[in-house]
Amino acid sequence: MKKLISLMMVLSMLAGTVLAQEAKDPKKIYNPEANAKEEITKAVEKAKAEGKHVLIQVGGNWCGWCILFHGFINEDPEIKKFIEDNFVFTLLNWSPENKNPELMIKYNNPGRFGFPVFLVLDGNGQLIHTQDSGLLEEGKGYNKGKVMTFFRNWTVKALDTKNIK
Repeated sequence: MKKLISLMMVLSMLAGTVLAQEAKDPKKIYNPEANAKEEITKAVEKAKAEGKHVLIQVGGNWCGWCILFHGFINEDPEIKKFIEDNFVFTLLNWSPENKNPELMIKYNNPGRFGFPVFLVLDGNGQLIHTQDSGLLEEGKGYNKGKVMTFFRNWTVKALDTKNIK
């Protein structure tokens, strides 16, 4: 009986520790309860006012590659600054809790490429590019050169016909 009580105490302590870690988990970057349509509308308005494009990372907290990419772009000062200078960045949740079906239909089912997947919208909210993140990977992470090439190719300046040589 003592062994059973001891085992129950250990299990309850472990469960409490796991729940506490889950509640404070900094790797939960997506909010399944967010009004993604509203957030994207605000991002488009801001992008238009600032002469930028919108960069949307589609994925969920269940996706290790999504969390990895988010950390990758935020921990590298050069990448972070490039995004800030050229895009309005936002997240679009896709998870069992909220698959945002209306937006997934609107953006031509970007999940067909896997997750994360990136959407680039112009200042009018029109989808101008869907990026398969698998093409940006290298080994167990992301290739900075490939990521920066993707970002550089989809800036407002890159698409301006005045810059075509």
